[in-house]
Amino acid sequence: MNAINMEYNSQKEELTISEYGRNIQEMIKYAKTIEKDDLRQAFIERIVDLMLQMAPQSRNMEDYRDKLWKHVFRIAEYDLKVMPPNGEIPTQDEALKRPEMIPYPISQARYRHYGHNVQVLIKKALEMEQGGEKQAGFIRTILSYMKLAYRTWNKEHYVSDDVIKNDLKTLSNGMLELSEDESITNLTNNQNNNNRRNNSGGRGKRNNNYKNRSKGGGRNRKNKN
Repeated sequence: MNAINMEYNSQKEELTISEYGRNIQEMIKYAKTIEKDDLRQAFIERIVDLMLQMAPQSRNMEDYRDKLWKHVFRIAEYDLKVMPPNGEIPTQDEALKRPEMIPYPISQARYRHYGHNVQVLIKKALEMEQGGEKQAGFIRTILSYMKLAYRTWNKEHYVSDDVIKNDLKTLSNGMLELSEDESITNLTNNQNNNNRRNNSGGRGKRNNNYKNRSKGGGRNRKNKN
């Protein structure tokens, strides 16, 4: 009985880029043996078209065909005498280049539970006219935001206005502070009360208009009868 010689993939040459499969790699390897430059160029261009068909969804991506040409040269171990459409022959040195690291913004933030936005607001408040009404209103807004942030991350702990005021004073190096008799809670409550008055006022007007229309309609019905 004759023995059948079978060749397994594990015994074959390792794939350089596995997503294109072994046939593409074998064709590129064969293209290196073509002696005529024009035939070799046309052969590689057909291979690139075939590689493009494997990912049709990427056809409209910018510079995707250039990427395929780079992969061809990589599979050919950069020993291939052809010219890409862009006129730039990829090299191994370019492939080994790595992009420069993007510096990550590092903020030396104290009291991180307030968040980075508080630091930005404090910096903006310090640029305003010292002691002006605009700055005072901005300080109240910052304090309200700080108290809201504190309650968000510390729901189980009670926080007094004095703690928030002292934290703001520390973060601003003593440049921003609120008078002792003003309450942050009252500022928030006043805003909520104003919203309630506006909403209730609108509802009252609607109710009165509805009552007037109802009364008028009743009189008109009586007159008709």
